[in-house]
Amino acid sequence: MTKKKKIIVLASMVALLAVTAVFNFVFTNGTLGNIDLPVTANSYFAEMRAERVSSRSESLTQLDAIINASEVSSSERSDALKLKTQLTAITEQEMLLETLIKAYGFEDCVVTMGVNSSNVNVMVKTSDLTQEDAILIYSIIEEEQISTFENVNIIPIS
Repeated sequence: MTKKKKIIVLASMVALLAVTAVFNFVFTNGTLGNIDLPVTANSYFAEMRAERVSSRSESLTQLDAIINASEVSSSERSDALKLKTQLTAITEQEMLLETLIKAYGFEDCVVTMGVNSSNVNVMVKTSDLTQEDAILIYSIIEEEQISTFENVNIIPIS
């Protein structure tokens, strides 16, 4: 039973990663196969935030089930608590970065971060991302000591 729960948590994390990769591909290239996907910036940001909240809520619910299960070993409970703490910290960092980026004059943005990596994806609402804009976003992330520029992907959405 405990292995099954671990597999469920791991599968949900992989699914979240896959969804993020698909969104990244679709919205940077604008297409998925031969299908054109018209996306407005406003709906994109709302959809990304809703998807992120939904995925995180589902992951946290599954982790809570593991933490509260009586048949779970102390090491499994500890691992689940550690992952829950990581997810909470990542969510706070994403929200902080979004607030800071918007404070520097960007109309909207969504930040996603990996659980087991230092990758940071920043989707920013702009019709023309200049080199100065990119440097500003990189410096915000670096100042918060979240990641280095090599692991940051900035994706302009207009």
